[in-house]
Amino acid sequence: MSKSFSFGANWQHFLSVLDSERIREAENSLKEMLEIESLKGRRFLDIGSGSGLFSLAAHRLGAEVVSFDYDPASVACTEEVKRRYASESINWRIERGSALDKEYVQALGQFDIVYSWGVLHHTGDMWRAIENSVMAVAPGGHLFIAIYNNQGRASRIWTHIKQLYNASPRPVKWLLVLAAGAYFELRSLAARLAAPRRYKRAQPKRGRGMAKWYDLVDWVGGYPFEVAKPEEIFDFYRKHGFTLCRLRTCAGGIGCNEFVFKRSLQKDG
Repeated sequence: MSKSFSFGANWQHFLSVLDSERIREAENSLKEMLEIESLKGRRFLDIGSGSGLFSLAAHRLGAEVVSFDYDPASVACTEEVKRRYASESINWRIERGSALDKEYVQALGQFDIVYSWGVLHHTGDMWRAIENSVMAVAPGGHLFIAIYNNQGRASRIWTHIKQLYNASPRPVKWLLVLAAGAYFELRSLAARLAAPRRYKRAQPKRGRGMAKWYDLVDWVGGYPFEVAKPEEIFDFYRKHGFTLCRLRTCAGGIGCNEFVFKRSLQKDG
């Protein structure tokens, strides 16, 4: 049986580079995808809070925030971010919980914004976690999720790499991360040389406040690992009374497809 990746330990390292610029980028990411300028008066649920960066961003935008994560180290990261930037806040609650625990998620109540970026595909049972996310969204509320793109054979290869990473000693882990980094850099260079204008157009306008190295470690080691085609995610939520508001794909490549859905005012599913 393959070992799981220590997401929380990676986030703890990320906190060493967290600064005001990264926090602003995270805020801008929320504002852009949710098409809002403020979250004042709204309840925000962060499923799988990880570093706590996006819980902080939502809090700074005025939301009442509830954050939870299954990994104790990730919970500790979120608590540290709160201690640094919002220690006096009474509108930000942090807990340990699982996206797979239906009773736990149900007990949290319903929220105006449910956010889960790059989390549900790491639970070990992605579709059950996706199904549980439905109950957390209030009628008329929004769901913002990101799920790894299904690349078929390439996704299966990355699954094996991730399993190898988690079963290997530290030196092999480093070699795998460095090899993956070199692969991505060479691929990026080839794309720039082959079609520089198209490459520039394809680049995102801004980041999400994350750090390239820790994202790379997360990508290589992130296991459990599941994927879905964009249409599978769309069809699931449509059947549960959600309308797609925003979509940002990774153009069929490696990475996450991002979705913003709005739940109908009538409770479905």
